Amino acid sequence: MPLDAICLQALTAELAPQLEGAKIEKVQQPERDLLLLSVRGKLGNGKLLVAAGTGNARVHLTTESMENPAEPPMFCMLLRKHLVGARILSVTQPDHERMLRFDLESRDEMGDIAGKALIVEMIGRSSNVVLVGADGRIIDCLRRMDYAGDELRRLLPGMLYRMPPAQNKRSIFELSTDEAASLIASADRSIPVDRWLLNHFSGLSPLICRELAYRCGDNYDALAPELSTLIERINTKKFYPTMLLDDGAPRDFSFMEIGQYGAQMENRRCASFSELLDSFYAQRERAERQRRRSHDLLRTVRTARDRLQRKLSLQREEFRRTESRDEVRKQAELLTANLYRVKKGDRELCCEDYYQEDLPEIRIPLDPLKTPQQNAAAMYKEYNKLKAAAEHLRVFLAQGEQQLDYLESVLDQIERAESEKDLAELRRELTETGYLKKQKKGKPEKVKAQGPLRYCSDDGFEILVGRNNIQNDELTTKTARRTDYWLHTQKVHGSHVIIRCEGEEPPVRTIEQAASLAVYHSQGRDGGKIPVDLTMIRFVRKPSGSLPGKVIYTDYQTLLSQADEVLAERLRQKK
Repeated sequence: MPLDAICLQALTAELAPQLEGAKIEKVQQPERDLLLLSVRGKLGNGKLLVAAGTGNARVHLTTESMENPAEPPMFCMLLRKHLVGARILSVTQPDHERMLRFDLESRDEMGDIAGKALIVEMIGRSSNVVLVGADGRIIDCLRRMDYAGDELRRLLPGMLYRMPPAQNKRSIFELSTDEAASLIASADRSIPVDRWLLNHFSGLSPLICRELAYRCGDNYDALAPELSTLIERINTKKFYPTMLLDDGAPRDFSFMEIGQYGAQMENRRCASFSELLDSFYAQRERAERQRRRSHDLLRTVRTARDRLQRKLSLQREEFRRTESRDEVRKQAELLTANLYRVKKGDRELCCEDYYQEDLPEIRIPLDPLKTPQQNAAAMYKEYNKLKAAAEHLRVFLAQGEQQLDYLESVLDQIERAESEKDLAELRRELTETGYLKKQKKGKPEKVKAQGPLRYCSDDGFEILVGRNNIQNDELTTKTARRTDYWLHTQKVHGSHVIIRCEGEEPPVRTIEQAASLAVYHSQGRDGGKIPVDLTMIRFVRKPSGSLPGKVIYTDYQTLLSQADEVLAERLRQKK
């Protein structure tokens, strides 16, 4: 749900004492619609997240860490110029609209104190972040808007900033209980209660309108007490940050408990509205950001895979045609043995097939324009051609199958990539293997090699997991010792997993946890229990000339395991 005006009022009351007087020390723009302000105030250091995307516009303190792009956007550079070093004077919600205003005090180029304001509008598709000078003119905004039909709401640098046009509704913040009762008495009762509330009052979200309708039984006669209770809650600021969970997954949130869903939804109260918004959006947006970042790389690899699959299909069909080569050779030998029976101009030869015991009669088609000797020579030539083609195609098919298997493993790794750094390493790997072209223009992409994922079992053994194929090779052939244990999902693409043994025999629990991690970091993470092969490093080797990540192994045992996200998160060693 969007952040409604009442939730925003509660959030403003929470943020104001935390941020007023704080100094902005850093400005980041990890995504096009996302800003991160590092602040230092009386409550210590913190990070203020400002989002202005459609459906996720919000402002709150966050504990999330985000990666920055290699080159900061222009708007980010402008904000750094004006905001770094600025002090937050006040945090307000103008006219109870879905917007927050941060009044700031900073110094200009001459060192003089100058007032500015950062205004965050959270209005659906029109969400925006606007930086305004002391004279009320727009310095710049995240989205420049030039609406020919609404000249008062043009958002362009140098223009006076104006508030969004007011809705033609009664504000729930300025409504008394007597006025509410009077409006309800004159309401058109043919309209459902929730729709009537949404049409007549600003500040109410569809969720709250439905909740009031639910509590009064969709009966106008019982609506006045419920609406009065809500007005009293707003006036006394009795707000409780509440998250609605559907089978443990966040589905909605509000400033009060919601009962309209009955037992289907769980109401969970959070410590603060910042914590509520941070946890509600964090996981969903992390996955969405990663999906956007990996989109182009996924498309490139899928295109290469699909092209290779079509090529392999044609080669398999051509290989099937070469299977007739022995029949061609047999006909050539039969024709050679019966040349005395054939004369030029014959269209076929009827003779005994002495390759079979009962000597059945066989008919061999001939080219009437050729002599018998020329027909035999043409058949031998066709046989040799098919034989050579079969040998080459056998090699091409083997190489193609290996390349297809490699591309499938890369697709799996892209989908499991956790950060832009993981994707950058995969791009480098694909460039080195020739599936991506090297950049000819511009600066080459700087890729700082990451170490493997590190886990520690409950028995104290270190477990290493490769992030990509090149890192899998590095782990298996260089990092691991001969006595370390190696795990990999059987017949399913996944990461190489190493148990660092340091000369000790790992306990059964450590092996089981490592096997679970192997499944978690594989294509089979959602497939229940799958087989995992376990062997010592000394029985694993990389074939000469093979693609990254490809190994062969012997002397292994197989155990069944399944992915456990909770276990993986608990065992993971943070940097």
